[in-house]
Amino acid sequence: TWEIPGGMVEDNEPPLEGCRREVKEELGLDIELGRLLVVDWVPAQGVWSDMLCFIFDGGVLPDSTAFDLQADELAAAKFVSLAEAAEHIRPSFARRLSAALSLAEPQVSTYLHFGRAQ
Repeated sequence: TWEIPGGMVEDNEPPLEGCRREVKEELGLDIELGRLLVVDWVPAQGVWSDMLCFIFDGGVLPDSTAFDLQADELAAAKFVSLAEAAEHIRPSFARRLSAALSLAEPQVSTYLHFGRAQ
């Protein structure tokens, strides 16, 4: 399945710093992240406990942005539309991304339960 840059925060690492670290590790991009767009509670699944997923505003990057991928992290990276991504991601993840994209302009954040507004 496809993913966006991210991962688990480390001990005593705030989510914003963890996100910035993961973007740098996975894509080789050292970017300033903006405000929080979405916090999504995800129920336990398989071996994974329940979790909170944070999506921060990464700004607008040009299509020509060059990635420096870490082979042990990602096989490829590219910009795609939400519609194209939705064909390759879980429905709950598509709902989370859709919510984040809809909140980028009106300058608000939202709290979700498994990708659904409460």
